[in-house]
Amino acid sequence: MSTFERKFFDSTEQFTYIGSGSLGGKAHGLVSIHKILQEKFDNKSFKDVEVSIPRMTVITTDFFDEFIKLNNLAEIAFSDLSDDRIAHAFQKAQIPPSLVGDLYSLISKIKSPLAIRSSSMLEDSLYEPFAGIYATKMTPNNQFDTETRFHKLIEAIKFVWASTFFKDAKDYFKATQHHLSEEKMAVIIQEVVGQHYDQFFYPEISGVARSFNYYPVGHARPEDGIANLALGLGRTIVDDGISWSYSPATPQANPPYNTIQDLLKQSQREFWAVNMSKMTIYDPLKETEYLIKLDLTTAKQHGTLKYIASTYDPQSDRLYGGYSADGIPLINFAPILQMNAVPLNDLIRELLALSQESLHSSVEIEFAVTLDRERGLPARFGFLQIRPMVVSRETVDIEPQEMKADNVLLASENVLGNGQIDTIYDVVYVKPESFDARYTQKIASEIEQINEALRKAHQPYLLIGFGRWGSADPWLGIPTTWGQIAGAKVIVESTLPEMNVDLSQGSHFFHNLTSFQISYFSVKHSGPYKIDWEWLKKQSVVTELNFVKHVHLVKPLKIKVDGRSGKGVIKK
Repeated sequence: MSTFERKFFDSTEQFTYIGSGSLGGKAHGLVSIHKILQEKFDNKSFKDVEVSIPRMTVITTDFFDEFIKLNNLAEIAFSDLSDDRIAHAFQKAQIPPSLVGDLYSLISKIKSPLAIRSSSMLEDSLYEPFAGIYATKMTPNNQFDTETRFHKLIEAIKFVWASTFFKDAKDYFKATQHHLSEEKMAVIIQEVVGQHYDQFFYPEISGVARSFNYYPVGHARPEDGIANLALGLGRTIVDDGISWSYSPATPQANPPYNTIQDLLKQSQREFWAVNMSKMTIYDPLKETEYLIKLDLTTAKQHGTLKYIASTYDPQSDRLYGGYSADGIPLINFAPILQMNAVPLNDLIRELLALSQESLHSSVEIEFAVTLDRERGLPARFGFLQIRPMVVSRETVDIEPQEMKADNVLLASENVLGNGQIDTIYDVVYVKPESFDARYTQKIASEIEQINEALRKAHQPYLLIGFGRWGSADPWLGIPTTWGQIAGAKVIVESTLPEMNVDLSQGSHFFHNLTSFQISYFSVKHSGPYKIDWEWLKKQSVVTELNFVKHVHLVKPLKIKVDGRSGKGVIKK
């Protein structure tokens, strides 16, 4: 990496930095990707695809320290004030004068969208990755005058700095061995991968891929990995948890489904884009200030479904590969994954293998792809992030008869994690008779209340609820943040007829689960294994709220998870 020389797009350097402090974990990860591509990646095999790290400049951590000290922000930053109050104080503060000239020079030469990304000292570490905890703010950066673009850039940088002290971050620290005072925030200023479509800017494809799959389906093996693809910005995958999921070893295989209508219900119907229109609501305290969620009708008008969709014909009840305006689009990337119009899957497999070899561990990568509008190729693959994954290798054997024995509280053949636990005396569960999707946000608040008491008492617990934990959509599950369940050692996701969604492996929430080595059970209401609710009702009640109950057991639960088979059992 080179020091910043007031150049950006016209510089020969892909990466530059301003300051003398640390680059932070995320930026270090990007530098390691750059080295992998330079030293090991053979681009000749993918000559029609440009593979690169989007150009970036890093503001190092010393400016973060100087900003806090210059404006006497420490007291408010470490306080229990709301995120808005903290963000407002940061927005009113003055940035270090020594930073102004470089940033003004940088922004004067750029008029395309920028992503202002967090890169903290602790971010992307192996066991405590802080995935999705801090902010990323995208700006259209298309205002005519340099002065306006400069002020928008400064607002975004201040917002990322402020996110270091938001409630989610403070709660997350409670589950780690670190203290918030240790944290320092570098900031990445990076070009957004995408193309202009009318008043919007977005990539045709965003993706997350892992070299290890905790939930292999069919003939796939855990080491075959998993990939999640979506139309538009990656927020659809990592925050919303909606995407097309498949194994890179068998890209042509569809996920299991009963009917095409079921497949359509679970597939992507909306996507995120940068809003390039001047008709935006000024709100520097909001991460999505310049983002907009669009439906597939807009994508049809832009012509971006050509290489990423299949078409459902209701009259014949058949699904056809490729997009036709006469039917209903299904975002399943069939032209690419089944017809190989773009060698994306081969590229993903190659990059996962190189990354895993270089980091000496299983890995997760994030990326964005743009396609030629007419032919698909040439394409651009923007490598956005790399994280190591924690994969336990302990051997745990579970016999078939153990799964249905009389002493079983619950069991599943769809379990994340590996190992045995016999230290849990407490169970926190959402009462099935009280559950209603309309109240999932209230349920999250009740869980937070009980979690805080158990965490302070250093009592790990089993958490049971319905739908997708950590969902950004409260109608798909309970929208807990990581800090609200930080004391749970084992988490159970159960489905109901009216709350029947698949687990998302692409989300930041999911990555934090694996890194903290928390076992995660997925129990289908229609499956062969049931939760013994009647037994739970008979246990000693510690706390009972409107939707959530906490019970304490006389003897600890016996929990076994076999990561090789994905089976798990919790015994009374």
